[in-house]
Amino acid sequence: MGSAFNKYAMAFLATVFVVMSAAIMSDSLFDSHAPEKPGFIIQAAEGGGEETAGAAAPAEAVPIATLLASADATRGEAVFKRCAACHTAEKGGANKVGPNLWDIVERPIATHEGFSYSGAIKEFSKGGQEKWTYDHLNHFLTSPKGYIKGTAMGFAGDKKDSERADLIAYLHTLSDSPKPFPAADAAPAGEKPAEGAAPATETPAAPAQPAPAH
Repeated sequence: MGSAFNKYAMAFLATVFVVMSAAIMSDSLFDSHAPEKPGFIIQAAEGGGEETAGAAAPAEAVPIATLLASADATRGEAVFKRCAACHTAEKGGANKVGPNLWDIVERPIATHEGFSYSGAIKEFSKGGQEKWTYDHLNHFLTSPKGYIKGTAMGFAGDKKDSERADLIAYLHTLSDSPKPFPAADAAPAGEKPAEGAAPATETPAAPAQPAPAH
């Protein structure tokens, strides 16, 4: 009896020894250690997403006077074909989805006879005191809804400076007495020429999308 018990005890202890040895070896083989130096560090940008100092500022818009100096009315007439679905250009032409555009330059805004203008355009016109100046035309044709919020004008706008200038140069020709282009070197309104500088001279009228708002 004692001999059999000793055999079983020895077998049990041997089994325990083997299991413990296997566990110790497994821990040593598969244990992972953090590297002394991480491969790379990701740092969140400071400032909550704000632009960093020294970031490039957006380019300023080119003045319409500068653009018109090299504009071409013949090219502008081709651009105007996109507008013809909504506007007529001839003298005495009918209103369509948009008003007739004959003599549009310097015409009081929202005053063309027989056309029903949107409330936004009427408000912008200040009762007809505001006119379709070259500057107004340039900004409006760049982004109608951005320049006059609430306008019914469906045109998305023409972001190409040269193309837009060509179109405005063509609109300039739609008149018995085309309005002269602004001088390309003229100082902004309200500013005086530098002391000793020669006054800006008016550039001669050049021969000369879609057009002003509904």
